[in-house]
Amino acid sequence: MDNNTKGEMAESNEILTATSYLMKTSTKSKTSLYEHLSAILMKVLNERPENPVDILEDMSRNIKKSKFIVPNDTIQDENLVSPAVELAQQQKNLFEVRTEEGEDMPPIPDDDQDLPLPDLMDIAHYFEQAGVGLSQMEVYRTFLALKSLAENYPLQTVRFWGKIIGIHGNYYIAETQYREGEDDEEDDLEDEENEEDDRGEESENGSEEEDEDELPKSSFKPPPTIPREDNRTGANKYIYFVCSEPGNPWVKLPHVTPTQINISRNIKKFFTGKLDSPIVSYPPFPGNEANYLRAQIARISGCCHISPLGYYHFDEDEDEDEDENVRESFIVNLEFEGLTLKELLEPSLSNWVHHVQYLLPQGRCTWFNPTEKPEDDFEDEEDDEEREEPDEPEPETGPPLLTPISEDDEVDARASWTPYLSSRLVPAYACAVLRSNRWPGAYAFAIDRKFENIYIGFGHKYNSENYSPPPPPPVQDEFPSGADITEIDDPTIEEENALKAAQRAEEEDGEELEDEMDEEEEDDDD
Repeated sequence: MDNNTKGEMAESNEILTATSYLMKTSTKSKTSLYEHLSAILMKVLNERPENPVDILEDMSRNIKKSKFIVPNDTIQDENLVSPAVELAQQQKNLFEVRTEEGEDMPPIPDDDQDLPLPDLMDIAHYFEQAGVGLSQMEVYRTFLALKSLAENYPLQTVRFWGKIIGIHGNYYIAETQYREGEDDEEDDLEDEENEEDDRGEESENGSEEEDEDELPKSSFKPPPTIPREDNRTGANKYIYFVCSEPGNPWVKLPHVTPTQINISRNIKKFFTGKLDSPIVSYPPFPGNEANYLRAQIARISGCCHISPLGYYHFDEDEDEDEDENVRESFIVNLEFEGLTLKELLEPSLSNWVHHVQYLLPQGRCTWFNPTEKPEDDFEDEEDDEEREEPDEPEPETGPPLLTPISEDDEVDARASWTPYLSSRLVPAYACAVLRSNRWPGAYAFAIDRKFENIYIGFGHKYNSENYSPPPPPPVQDEFPSGADITEIDDPTIEEENALKAAQRAEEEDGEELEDEMDEEEEDDDD
């Protein structure tokens, strides 16, 4: 073989050796340098970028990333949904239009049809002029949420009461009334269950006392429990629903009791936004945050729901001899034509009245005599004779319905309400607004025949001083000391010996007397 042939064979062997080396597969990336360089060249020829030598490293890195395969993992990725997305999904149902079968448009209501829900957007327009209320989008969502509430419950009236701000969540509150004949049976069942539980506890306590040894019995008798007012009367005239956000489910609040109202007057708690949260306070509150919220709603409504003078009036068909303090109802005056802005903004505040009953110190709107015995309570005559009859308490009275707010007590030498005009630039189209100084966050507006009340705040009453919880009751007095319970010093050894000697002498004298008596009896027998 000549030298040229040998040289060609050597070059071909070197090429094969180099090619085999380049085609060697990597243990990490599972690819070869030959395939990678081929892919780079193909990418350069296909894309033909300018100055390919400057982006060669980037092209190589991108090709490697495109071939990267994540190994299979047994742990599945959790699809996290943000709270905003969850709320949007719930509020999406509010914007769905309900149509009848075979129709594209919802049914148009008749002009004479009485709707339970007022025009909240129109009301919010006037409050917006006064610088009070919610944003326009929030008001509209609340309006749709109230509409959904009216469709799901047999309600006669639905009104947006207001919004109470909490730490972790807020409360949107709806004030409602059921239609006649649609009384809420769940509340009656709950009251019966509570009474049965109380009776069961009393019977268990009685059985335990019978089994155990007799212990000293306390003569203390707790004060009688003041019952709550019936449905559709007093503080329980309305039924309240709350939700944390428009679109969330509405939750019905329980009825309020006088004890809850009285204790809520002595405590001050921020709301958390969770209805089942416990209320840790002194004095202890009988219930959770739902009960505390209901008690604050009753207090704010009884103090801050006002209306222009003459919009409501008492029914003339009622008995004229009836005491005004006992009146619990009124009707709308159809002949009311509205008051002027000058009359509504009068500093004396004599043209605004309260149209919600006043809460007495007892915690009720109508006074209950705690000394009266129920008809079913019969006791033995001996017990009645031994027990002293308690003094008859004086009935509590308060301002009657439709009392002018000018008679309200002052708040730190200020009037209880501050009137102002919604706009001084265009007073001809402004409305009269009143702001409560006793409950910050309570407002009312009036223009022509329209008026409305709203509360947006923390649910706290104004106090010029920092809140201080009431002190605990005084410590009970010690039992009176006497000879029966007074401790004496232990006797000395000499005194014990003298006592024993005296006892022995008495025993000996007694034995001698017995012997003498026995001898005398024997002599008599002889």
